[in-house]
Amino acid sequence: MTRLADWPDLVEARPSCGRGSALRSEGAEIAHFHSDRMADVHLSAPAIWRLRRDLNGSTALRLVPGSAWVTVRLECESDIDLLMTLVSVALKAHQRGPAGDPAPAGAGDPAPAARCNDRRCVAITC
Repeated sequence: MTRLADWPDLVEARPSCGRGSALRSEGAEIAHFHSDRMADVHLSAPAIWRLRRDLNGSTALRLVPGSAWVTVRLECESDIDLLMTLVSVALKAHQRGPAGDPAPAGAGDPAPAARCNDRRCVAITC
């Protein structure tokens, strides 16, 4: 969180789920930190779909069906590098248009406060 808090497009915020800490950009929650070892990144459904093959190949990531968030297990330096990359992708996915217009259709999630993965459960991981 310390490394990401210095990014100019991110500000620290209270997470919509009410647990841990979060980073937000232009009104969209980008990342939640529920512990020192877990972070959820709000990639958006279209970004997850586009990157699904690569995301599914990583042992550091957990995808929850129907979620626009990806959970990153932070166990080593390469996991932190992966988190930084995914936050960059999330920022791009939630970026506003050139004149401050909302992101183009399909660039973000339709629901403004999409639920992070903190309280979601999948049979494989619960």
